Amino acid sequence: MTEDADLGVRLCRAGYRTELIDTVTFEEANCRPWPWIKQRSRWLKGFMVTYLVHMRNPHQLFCDLGLARFLSLQAFFVGTLSQFLLAPVLWSFWLVLLGWQHPVQTLVPASIALVIARLFVCAELLVLSIGIASVAATERRFLLRWVPTMPLYFPLAAIAAYKALYELIFRPYYWDKTQHGHAPSELNTD
Repeated sequence: MTEDADLGVRLCRAGYRTELIDTVTFEEANCRPWPWIKQRSRWLKGFMVTYLVHMRNPHQLFCDLGLARFLSLQAFFVGTLSQFLLAPVLWSFWLVLLGWQHPVQTLVPASIALVIARLFVCAELLVLSIGIASVAATERRFLLRWVPTMPLYFPLAAIAAYKALYELIFRPYYWDKTQHGHAPSELNTD
């Protein structure tokens, strides 16, 4: 569940302000694919529930938050969820790079579809570069070897998002449980 997101929205609606503490967390993500998907689907389902609960009365939410915060909330929640739910649409642009037909080519010239596909590749390279920069500090350098696996994150996260959406619709009161403590000792800080 994402009670932290819900609590943050509730505090903001009540007129409080939250801030981030500049610190590092060593929270352990599950290191096996299916438990990882279950953990992420629970978080994403929590995001969906939090968003839907607060959007039950959008006018009241708007009045509570004001324009800037209301738009920020929309960008944060809709952006977080849509990046995973719409990821397969972006991946379809690999078809253009492979020389295959893409449905977007019926809407825009092939040259524009190719530019979009190339932008997608540039974005992927930028994500990898950011990953390398993120773990360049001495205390995190051991994570450098995992940066090339980052392209696997979004397919797994997309599966988790669709699992979360399915459960939100068909099993709204079900929440997956996940175990922790499976990471190699170099990642455990306990």
